[in-house]
Amino acid sequence: MEDFAKRVNALKDMLSKGNVVFFGGAGVSTESGVPDFRSAGGIFAKKYDIPPEIILSHNFFYSHTEYFYDFYKTYMLPLSAKPNAAHLALADLEKKELVKAVITQNIDGLHQAAGSRSVLELHGTIHSNTCTVCGRKYDARYVADSGGVPVCECGGLIKPDVVLYGEQLPEGVFERAIEYVSEADTLIIGGTSLRVYPAADLVRYFHGKDLVLINKTALFRSDATLVFDEPIGEVFKKAQA
Repeated sequence: MEDFAKRVNALKDMLSKGNVVFFGGAGVSTESGVPDFRSAGGIFAKKYDIPPEIILSHNFFYSHTEYFYDFYKTYMLPLSAKPNAAHLALADLEKKELVKAVITQNIDGLHQAAGSRSVLELHGTIHSNTCTVCGRKYDARYVADSGGVPVCECGGLIKPDVVLYGEQLPEGVFERAIEYVSEADTLIIGGTSLRVYPAADLVRYFHGKDLVLINKTALFRSDATLVFDEPIGEVFKKAQA
């Protein structure tokens, strides 16, 4: 406990100096009840007839659209989820001009719901969906409430604005993320295993002073200043107290 308090105090000091960038993954939202992907209880750990990596692919979306949407609506639309302590703390730190940007691999929009404005969504968002014919936009509720495959008023197929396997990251987003990371004094990495590329490549652009890792599954990096395996909401709540 004493060691945790010391690490929290060190994190407080880093946050107080500003120019902080946060890079997060699925573990940031698990405390909001959103399942992650690769943990023992995650989405990918369940048994399916078809591997999720195939279901959530560009080709499968177009070749088995009904199957895709059955899976997507069941597991990928946590519309009742609320921001947790980590989301709220990051939004508050941005308001105080200490956190410059939140870079996220998540698609749930909880950072924005908490009040963060400078959010770079590397893998897109469930809250934007586009007709593949006319380009009209629809929200996540429209998709969730549609029976079967959601279609546009024009009759076209609606596709979520999320990055599926086999697709490129949104244009310009990764480049902006590199800029933020490369200019930061402190980089906090939270709730990610750093196993999903190209997002995990972002760390190599960090040349600042302090690298902080917050993840329930221990991440080892010899260049880390601080490492937490405590719940990310608890870490941020204590660091703000």
